[in-house]
Amino acid sequence: MDTPIDSLFGDAAEERPADLAAALAPPAAAGHFDELRGAASRPGSPRGRDGRLAPHWARFFDHLGTGGFGELDQRMHELGRQVRDNGITYNVYADEDGPQRPWSLDLFPLIVPPATWQRVEAGVLQRMRLLDRIMADVYGPQQLLERNLLPPALVQGHPGYLRPMHGVSPAGGMFLHIAAFDLARDPDGQWWVVSQRTQAPSGLGYLLENRLIVSRSFPSAFSALKVQRLAATYRALVDGLRAMSPGGPQARIVLLTPGPYNETYFEHAFLARYLGLTLVEGSDLTVRDQRLYLKTLRGLEPVHGILKRLDDEFLDPLELRSDSRLGVPGLLQAIRAGNVLVANAPGSAFLESCALLGFLPALSRRLLGEELALPSIPTWWCGERAAMEAALPHLASGVVKPTFGGSGAGAVLGQSLSRRELDEWAGRIAREPDEHTVQAYRPLSQMPTWKAGRLQPRSLMLRVFAVCDGPRSWRVLPGGLTRLAGETTEIATMQRGGSSADTWVLTDGEVDTTSLLRHEQPAADVSHRGRSVTSRSAENLFWLGRYTERTENTTRLARLVLQCLNGEDQTSQPLLAWLSELSVEHGLVLPNVPPATASRRVFERSLLAALADTTRATSVGYNLAALRGAAAAVRDRLSQEQWNVIVRAEQSFLLGCGQQEGDFSSVEALRILEALSGDTAAMTGAQTDRMTRDDGWRLLSTGRHLERLAFLSSALAWGFETGAVHDDGGFEAVVALFDSTITFHAHYQQRRDLAALLDLLVLDRDNPRSLGWVTQTLRGRLARLEGSAPGQVPGIALTVPDPQGWSLEAMCTTDASGQHAALLELLHQCATAAWQLSDDLGARYFTHSFESRESVGA
Repeated sequence: MDTPIDSLFGDAAEERPADLAAALAPPAAAGHFDELRGAASRPGSPRGRDGRLAPHWARFFDHLGTGGFGELDQRMHELGRQVRDNGITYNVYADEDGPQRPWSLDLFPLIVPPATWQRVEAGVLQRMRLLDRIMADVYGPQQLLERNLLPPALVQGHPGYLRPMHGVSPAGGMFLHIAAFDLARDPDGQWWVVSQRTQAPSGLGYLLENRLIVSRSFPSAFSALKVQRLAATYRALVDGLRAMSPGGPQARIVLLTPGPYNETYFEHAFLARYLGLTLVEGSDLTVRDQRLYLKTLRGLEPVHGILKRLDDEFLDPLELRSDSRLGVPGLLQAIRAGNVLVANAPGSAFLESCALLGFLPALSRRLLGEELALPSIPTWWCGERAAMEAALPHLASGVVKPTFGGSGAGAVLGQSLSRRELDEWAGRIAREPDEHTVQAYRPLSQMPTWKAGRLQPRSLMLRVFAVCDGPRSWRVLPGGLTRLAGETTEIATMQRGGSSADTWVLTDGEVDTTSLLRHEQPAADVSHRGRSVTSRSAENLFWLGRYTERTENTTRLARLVLQCLNGEDQTSQPLLAWLSELSVEHGLVLPNVPPATASRRVFERSLLAALADTTRATSVGYNLAALRGAAAAVRDRLSQEQWNVIVRAEQSFLLGCGQQEGDFSSVEALRILEALSGDTAAMTGAQTDRMTRDDGWRLLSTGRHLERLAFLSSALAWGFETGAVHDDGGFEAVVALFDSTITFHAHYQQRRDLAALLDLLVLDRDNPRSLGWVTQTLRGRLARLEGSAPGQVPGIALTVPDPQGWSLEAMCTTDASGQHAALLELLHQCATAAWQLSDDLGARYFTHSFESRESVGA
């Protein structure tokens, strides 16, 4: 059994950390390459001073810092906290209703010395040239198919081969701009290519987050080992895409994502923010006259390039999958016309087939006149009879993969199968040979990880990325995404419970300190460019504002109801009637529940039961979930702190409600609701003071104030119709619901007359909870949104009542029946205006059906 680190500190306080690591780190499993020691691990491999560390690992451990091994548990804890604080997630099942899983990151990086990296880099660059040439031929003259260097069944029989792309010369003259290669190291230390990803390879964002976190955990080692930086490659990618696109250096490049329910959506949002690209979904784009446009609040703006994170089959419902709601109708036609660059060009999925690896050596000799510098794992496509006959006898020592499957889909280790299962697989392969490919099995190399206070080896696979930096030119990112297998498996994948690690590529020369910040330009060349707001983002921001306000209002109402039902005024019939009407109207209780005037306890139990119900009621929990959903759709526009507040608020609320078993007491509910009120206050504060005042923010603010206008005008109208405002307890409750108790008593002391109430809650334009302030602010927001001249009111704002014409005397006047008719009419106008304005904004800015819109900048 391995000895815990802590127990050795007394005897090893003066020992070099590298020697201590050598003594404590178990060797890799027999038959695996030991990354820590730089050699194959054999049965009985020594550790301690006889199993010395590789020089780069020795330097790493010697620069752990003053705390040495004693601080590793604390650093691991800090690393996990940083992952949670940064909101790094990987939704394994891409389930809309399932929780997102925090990204798994190990403490130690994989360290790659310069000589090793040079061989990997040369082999990857060679493969990029080869794959681009293959794709150009397959969608061009197809000589490789004619000469049987590539079987037509493997290419044209692949579901990812796109016939609409045949004969297309893509913008910029390149098919492949980004590719990922999964590498494994065999027991002899040789790197092999196991698979390649060309459609929408994931990892570029996650590896960057890994680097930011792990480099901060080991700052001394990161500096001393001269680790290559990553920013220059990301900058070269964006510059290269712009240079090759039809729009030139000032081209608009967007990052196309399937949306927030994709398993790697965090990476999409993170990359878009880091690269300075607009994050878009298919519904944000449209094709007009074979050109691609972005739908924004100001009209249609041209798009010249797409960095896609979407599988090809979903790109265009007109020519590919007709049921796709993720793509852009007409996109392929715009590509064929050469009006938009897409990275990568659609149709590269056949390159991902594991069967293709077996044909690459001959293709390299034919197309490049070179042998492959980085070999592929031995591969046999069973669609060729000779290959099948050669592979079947070795099934027990190989890996069976689906020829046309996705990444890792259905991979089966022969050594894990019984004799009967092997026979079944052999029969399956013989019946459907084209569908199966067999690869040789190579034990994965193992690197040290820090688990439960111990050094433990884990199998790894390294994903390396090559990106274009100009026409017919690529560079390899000096790093990669290292994926670690779990404790009981040899399959290194995040979807099977694996983890990840940073990848440190060392250099003997100077470290490239390039950043994404542009070089300083003359002031005359710098002009302010407003950030375009897509119609989809604008709509989600609008609803983010509405659901934030709705959550705050229903939380305050729920607190008020529970306080009144258990307070001194619990017998006041007008107050109970008012609370009952508002609770039903805003979804706190179901309509068929007896009102509080008939049964206070039944009403209270129903309210408590619905608080966290997100399916049968539209109470607080429902609004909070909708708030998070709207925020997730515009996550690239929110600060990390703002997103964390939203996530923690929902988790704390649902956890608090879920922990209550049996009778859910009002006391516990009030405590939970009070905490949520603090969280919503933080959300509104962040929305007010932490966001740029662009058109997206104005719509967010408009959504909040529109919701506030409808809620408060309805609440006050019900207060008069039920008579609650004429009751002492009801009067105080109305003021409390408007969040104006302190202000009211400061201004009017102990007065309880209606004139004072209406003056503060309706007319006072210095009170942000008054109807006068809300309507005035709404009209101002809409004027800025429409670009109206100072003093002018746009047509869309005319539905909002103008508070300048309101009269306190008219509001206080009663008619013959004793009703405040003028006041009730005004309140009805305010509520109606809120809903009408919502429809008008949707038609004008979100669906663009309000009036004809024109494209700008075409």
